[in-house]
Amino acid sequence: MAIKYRLQLLSTIEGVLYRFLFKQVISHIDAEKCHDATMKTLYLISRIPGLTGLIRMFFSGSVGTLKGGWVGDERGLKSLARPVPGYLGLAAGMDKDALVPLQFGAFGFAFVEVGTVTPRPQPGNEKPRLWRILPLRAVRNRMGFNNQGATEMARRLRQLRSTRQGRSLVLGVNLGKNKTTDLAQAADDYRASALLLAKYADYLVINVSSPNTPGLRSLQSSAQLREIAEAVKTAAQESAGREVPVLVKLAPDLEDSQLVELAQMVKEAGLAGVIATNTTINHDFGEGGLSGAPLKERALEVVRLLRSHLNEEHLIIGCGGIEDAATARQFLQAGADLLEALTALIYQGPTFAGKINKQLSADLPALPLRYNQ
Repeated sequence: MAIKYRLQLLSTIEGVLYRFLFKQVISHIDAEKCHDATMKTLYLISRIPGLTGLIRMFFSGSVGTLKGGWVGDERGLKSLARPVPGYLGLAAGMDKDALVPLQFGAFGFAFVEVGTVTPRPQPGNEKPRLWRILPLRAVRNRMGFNNQGATEMARRLRQLRSTRQGRSLVLGVNLGKNKTTDLAQAADDYRASALLLAKYADYLVINVSSPNTPGLRSLQSSAQLREIAEAVKTAAQESAGREVPVLVKLAPDLEDSQLVELAQMVKEAGLAGVIATNTTINHDFGEGGLSGAPLKERALEVVRLLRSHLNEEHLIIGCGGIEDAATARQFLQAGADLLEALTALIYQGPTFAGKINKQLSADLPALPLRYNQ
């Protein structure tokens, strides 16, 4: 049996074992403790020479190779400067401090978005602040942008980009504001982080849609968001000496009329595109935002609406309830160019991303190749 098929068989067995382990053990342990244990394990993996490459071979397979199907061409994907080795990337919120982005890439994610990062370190909201909603395959969080700050992330990304493997990773950085910063000065926070981090990023994301920082979602009003967008674009150009694509992440709870207004602002402000969507507060489980399967239908609606009001050159990253290749295709057919997921990784384990990216690359010609038009 060829090595490739042995790896595929082992990957399938691992997926079955993870789902059994999740049901019998992991689901009974505090969600944030599991997250912290996962990050510590991946950090240990990053310190063992050769282990990340072995994981890449086992879980990624053809993902990350030209044969596997790059999204884009030699000119890049729309406003991104280079092609992406697959459709599905890791959403912000998992690797808040850029501890192990390369390792997530090795597990089959075509690109990795780190953060949300704020200029100054902050502890986030009090615990408990992360819960699984098992019957719905969902997660509720009110984390509150807990992170070690932009200076520490810049140090890590500088080290990441100093290696050949690190430079090959397509990386996004998700920016937020500190809880203690007045809303009137929010643009200063986004500017400060962009100055430190843009030089290491393939794209930046303005996060004004988390429900867990008081007043943050009010910044989605087009006038305030325009000021933040201009601040980030200017700072990114100064930091990187090049035009860094800037996207904005939007809430699914906005009215359609608000989304249309924001799409117009994206065009007028020269933003690269949008991420649709963040978590929803339209639930009855308590404080915080809900992610996962219940978000899918609204996220698809938002992607369709935004695509109908944005030009073809604007990038749309679909996010919310993507669990398998069939769901991923729905988002692509609705108008998304790329995809992000996080919650399904928790429920399905480390084979999740590589499996979807390989399935999508297999029918690449049948998917809407808007970026080549």
